[in-house]
Amino acid sequence: AAKVARRGGSVGASGSACELPVTFDTAEFWKAKAVDADEASAAGGDLAGLADAFLRQGPVTMACEIDAKPAGKIGFLRVWTGEPGDADATAVLKGFVAAEQGASGAKYRTFEAGGLTGAEVEYVTTSKLLEETKKERALAVTTAAGPVVLHLGGMDTDEHEAMLPAYELARSTLRPTG
Repeated sequence: AAKVARRGGSVGASGSACELPVTFDTAEFWKAKAVDADEASAAGGDLAGLADAFLRQGPVTMACEIDAKPAGKIGFLRVWTGEPGDADATAVLKGFVAAEQGASGAKYRTFEAGGLTGAEVEYVTTSKLLEETKKERALAVTTAAGPVVLHLGGMDTDEHEAMLPAYELARSTLRPTG
């Protein structure tokens, strides 16, 4: 049984910090903020291409960023959403990981939570600049409103491991918004 963080709030529902096709609990002290990728690209001027590259990964676009800094950690739980279509959760997740530079060693499995069936992956990324690897984890589900990817990164593997209870809380409370 994985360790689960203490609940601090939730995101996804109408009126929450991030309105999403799914709802889940967030860890105590973590701070959620909606991300409008189209607005960031339009406002970026010369930086629009950089904003676009940072806010879009494979078949999905960043929609919400849940910051761990208020809880004393360095990292984010990021929520990415995509357009409705026929892609299943595993295909979406494979596209997400394939678009991440330096990703390798992906191990996929299925999971169920809150009436949703999805795919989950653990993998590592290697930074050529820093010459180090770090663990990453993500999950994907498909909804009528489109696919949703929940990704946990972190500054390094130690931070990633320290933030896993927040990821497990989100994963275990994940359900369709409705």
